[in-house]
Order: sequence, then C-alpha cells, then structure tokens
Amino acid sequence: MTTTNSHVITCKGIVSWGKGEPLKVEEIQVEPPKSNEVQVKMLYASVCRTDLLFANGFPIPAFPRSIGEGVTGLREGDLVIPAYIADCKTCETCMSEKTNLCLKYPLSYNGLLQDGSSRMSIRGQIAYHAFSCSTWCQYLVINVNFLLKIDPKTPLPDASFLSCGFSTGYGATWKEAMVQNGSSVVVFGLGAAIKGAKIHGAIKVIGIDNNPMKAAKGRAFGMTDFINPGESDKSIAELVKDLTAGMGIDYSFECTGVPPLINEAIQSTKLGTGKIIQMGVEEPNVNINIIGLLIGRTLKGSIFGGLKAKTDLPIIYSKCKNREIQLDELLSHEIKLEEVNKVFELLKQPDCVKILIKILSLLL
Repeated sequence: MTTTNSHVITCKGIVSWGKGEPLKVEEIQVEPPKSNEVQVKMLYASVCRTDLLFANGFPIPAFPRSIGEGVTGLREGDLVIPAYIADCKTCETCMSEKTNLCLKYPLSYNGLLQDGSSRMSIRGQIAYHAFSCSTWCQYLVINVNFLLKIDPKTPLPDASFLSCGFSTGYGATWKEAMVQNGSSVVVFGLGAAIKGAKIHGAIKVIGIDNNPMKAAKGRAFGMTDFINPGESDKSIAELVKDLTAGMGIDYSFECTGVPPLINEAIQSTKLGTGKIIQMGVEEPNVNINIIGLLIGRTLKGSIFGGLKAKTDLPIIYSKCKNREIQLDELLSHEIKLEEVNKVFELLKQPDCVKILIKILSLLL
C-alpha cells in the first residue's frame, strides 16, 4: 500500500482546446499521485451531456495503478468507479441525510484538484481536469474520497453508466424527490428518472421528448404516457394537465437544462404541493416564473441525484444484479477513444440513448 509509482506517465486523452473546436486526442503527461491520491488506469467512460458543456467552455470504471501515501481500503488492481462527488464519511454533511455534497472535499469547477494544482499537462502546458476526475483519459489521478471500489465481476458498461448517467436520474427520484407510492411524475428528457419513479411506486409516469423514437425505450423503463411537444400547439404544461384531469403531477424531473423547459416543468406540477427537481444545465442564468413557485411549489437543484457514491451506488448495483434495473438496455453506441468526434453526431441520432467510450484495452 505504500508503494507509489514516481514516474510521469505519457498516455492518450481527449482534450477540448476551445469553445466550438473539435475534440482532439492528445498525448498527455500524468503525474504520480500525491498524499491521499490514487493513479487510475481507465478502461471505459460513458458520455454525459455535461461532457459536452465542458467541451463548449462551460463520470466510469478503472483500475488503480499506483497509490499515494495515506490511502487505505484500496490496493493496486482493484476495480473502481471515479465520481465527481466525494464521500469522505467524516464531515457534517457526509454523516447526515440532508445532502450528498461533501464539505471536506467540495465539488470542483475550476479544473484543479484539492491542493489547487493539476496532475496533467500537454507539452508543458497545464491541462485542466473535468470536475475532479477527467475520465476521458487513459490514466488519471484522483483523491481517494472520490473513488468507489466495486466487485471485479461487474460488467464494465454497467459500472460506467452507474458513475453518472443512470444514477443521477435514478437518485433524483429516490434521494431528492422521495417519490411516494401512488404518485404521478413527469420526466423531461426521458432520463433514468423514469425507472426510478416506477420502482418507487409512481403509477403515472409521463415522458417528454421531441424524439418519438425514444418512446419505446421510455416505455421499457416504465413510462406510461409519452408527449412529443412538436406534435401539438399546446404548451407542455397544458398537455401534462390534459393527462391528469387538469390537476398536474406530483413530481417533475427536468433533465435537459433547456431554459424554457424549466418553467414548463414548474407549471406541470400541482398547485401547493408540486416538487420540481432540476438536474440539467444549459446556461448558468435562466429566467424563472416566480409566481409558479409562490403558489406552493418547490424547485430543488440536484447534483448526482443526491447520491453518495460509497453509500448509495452499491445499493443501485445490487438492483442491477437482481435485474430490477437492466442497464444493458441503455447502451446504444460504443466507440474507441480515437473516434471521439463521433460523439456530437451520435447524440443527434434518433436511436442514441447512451454512448460508451473504450479508453483502454484490458490487456494494457
């Protein structure tokens, strides 16, 4: 456990050099881990729309390769999921049920690790981490509090989707909204919130998406009704109320971040009791119709679906093993690291659900 690789590794990674520029595969120099850090060899990474936000200027299983001083509970060769939310289990919030946002190791937006520096560079120029993980690279260095050790028999695509894409939506229904049995739900963007809502007892689950080809996938996860906004002159909120005898629904999950849809998500819920969980982001500043909230509705932001990686992801994975959740139904495309610029076009395809990037071969 005290052995540390003291050498800089040169490997390949996906880099965004500027807003609107194509993604490039570059040779990246990755430094060895410092105290309480782990150097990780990446195998697979999934694609999240947040990745595209980073690429425009706005997580994923791997093997620990070397371990810095002070790290316990991991050894070289363990299978792990890097997360962008820490779970230190010692600070005030990690020991409470109020939030999943760690105080000791807060969410990082500046592209640097906890000591204010980066472990990556390109031809002598600093390279910034995406959040705290930078999973689109063959090797990364990350603080141990952002890692979850998992069963080595875990299917790699499943582990990748658990790291962010599926877990965020599922967790929002479980941890943030606490969906009640017999309730009604609307999901903007046909995310994993559909499955989460159904498992937690929602009897009416309405999916909103302008892609009709995604309706079948939504129904497979438990969607009861589908609305394509482009097929009607009515607002989305009006269409939702048409399906709920004019009352609106109990919980609204907005996964897209498209500004106009946030207000539609608010207006779709019941007066006085409606709860809106906002997960997506497209712009940092949006206009909210405050009247919709003053009449008793609640708008709550959510990071990683309110999940604590070390505490909650094992619970979700146990449901996958028991086939309560079938993550393999999410995988629609798999690409190699060198094919990364296909990502933008694939996301536009009507049959695209989740994309998996093969970072490294198991033999390496």
